[in-house]
Amino acid sequence: MFLAQIDPAELGPWLKYLSGLTATVIVGAAAFHLFCFFVLSIWYRRDLSVIAGSLDDFTRGLKHRSVLGRSAPLTNQIDAFVEDINDVVNDPSRVKDRTECLRRMHILDERRSYLDSLSFETAGNVARTMIEAYPLAGVLGTILAIGSALQRSDAATNAASTMAAIVARFGDAIWSTFCGLAAAIILMFINSLLETRFERLTQSRSHVRDMVAKAKRELAMTASVGGPADGEDPEALTETAS
Repeated sequence: MFLAQIDPAELGPWLKYLSGLTATVIVGAAAFHLFCFFVLSIWYRRDLSVIAGSLDDFTRGLKHRSVLGRSAPLTNQIDAFVEDINDVVNDPSRVKDRTECLRRMHILDERRSYLDSLSFETAGNVARTMIEAYPLAGVLGTILAIGSALQRSDAATNAASTMAAIVARFGDAIWSTFCGLAAAIILMFINSLLETRFERLTQSRSHVRDMVAKAKRELAMTASVGGPADGEDPEALTETAS
């Protein structure tokens, strides 16, 4: 009912304005999208650095500890630290290291906020998914440009006037399509560069969570059922297990 009462001629100026604005909106959205990827990359580096730093502090003082250069990728450092802890957990003869790891596990638990990956994964998924909207926005701009050209006034009802209007709005249609496709291509390329790194961060978080759960279970069980080893202070072991 409401749409039937609208004069098509009144839509012409609005369609003309929207079709001329579509390309600008697409470019602005693409620039904001690039900024979002930049923020995600900073977020990725910060979380990776926090995880690597926490594991570095956690494994410091172990008898056998992997030593990697500062230039080594943080993901490799995290994998090395996880293997160091697994070696301690799987070797019952390393009583002092196991006791120290159990003591430090409580400290590590207090800093587990860096293992919360829901916010980062949600933001990354939104950034990837919305790339698909740019070609659709370009098509929408083309449709608006054609619709604007077809809104004829009473003084311009012949075919020649209609064709002239379509040609006049053809530039907006081309620019909308071009901007949508170009933005999608650029953002897809950037996403392909960052996606593997983001997946590695997710995998590192998963490995650390599994390692922490396994270490707490194995070390606490050993401390509760096992007695002190040679040279180990029974009171210290009791305090650690508690």
